[in-house]
Amino acid sequence: MIITTVQSEADVQGILALQQDNLRKNVPLDVQLDQGFVTVEHDPAVLSRMNLAAPSVIAKDGDRVVGYALTMLPEFGTDIPELLPLFALIDSLSYSGKPLSTYAYYVMGQVCVAEGYRGQKVFDRMYQHHREVYSDRFQLLITDISANNTRSLRAHARVGFEPIHEFHDSVIGETWVVVLWDWQK
Repeated sequence: MIITTVQSEADVQGILALQQDNLRKNVPLDVQLDQGFVTVEHDPAVLSRMNLAAPSVIAKDGDRVVGYALTMLPEFGTDIPELLPLFALIDSLSYSGKPLSTYAYYVMGQVCVAEGYRGQKVFDRMYQHHREVYSDRFQLLITDISANNTRSLRAHARVGFEPIHEFHDSVIGETWVVVLWDWQK
């Protein structure tokens, strides 16, 4: 298995296939609680444009994408309606006494590891690759995680993310935790 960045349209299609397998609507509740889930279904054209601007990090076993960690630059915030509230919230929050919007940052658009590859530090290795590829351009990596996705919350804390804000989305009745990883620390 290798950790790399998206190199082709086949890699984008591999991300989309893995995403489908792990969407909350496609995962039984007991598996969601134990293994986690993803919530946003990306449009293929938007995902391709995101990867042209800043390639996402993927884990590959041969030609198969078995993990992904999506790089989402702030300029793509309007392309995914489900993420509009996150980008608006980021613009309203501060970190270390400064508005988040004044930092060089990007958002983790989504992270997922295929069943059968979990528990092998694939998640950690993909995030470390993000840091290797992007820490010369960005200071912060930001994302939000469903408070119900305890596996993801623990995994993000393990690699260095810290919670900075919690909010309740009354439309879907869910609590979210905004976390960031400060690469200058």
